[in-house]
Amino acid sequence: MKNELTKWTKAELKIYILMLCAKIDNDESEEEMALIKSKTDQETFNKLYNEFSCDEEDRCFEKIEDAINHHEYSPKELQELKQEILEIFHSDKKFLNKERYLEKVFDNILY
Repeated sequence: MKNELTKWTKAELKIYILMLCAKIDNDESEEEMALIKSKTDQETFNKLYNEFSCDEEDRCFEKIEDAINHHEYSPKELQELKQEILEIFHSDKKFLNKERYLEKVFDNILY
């Protein structure tokens, strides 16, 4: 299964990460999902959403970490990704403790 992880493009990885951000508070809001959909095409969204929906939280983190390690990110790309993560967190006008925690987890994984 690990081999398939590295097949994600950076764009696909970003969408998968944003899906986890939307779901971490157990409430995928319409605002969050609409924002994620606006960042990709419908086919890519559906493919990743179907995969994401079958993954448990721990598996999500494993996949994300493996995929991040596969790609080389510039400091600018990492900053842009962090901004998009925060955009998802704030899109539903709530920034809950689970989202704050996930922000710190991504800081550790990304940097």
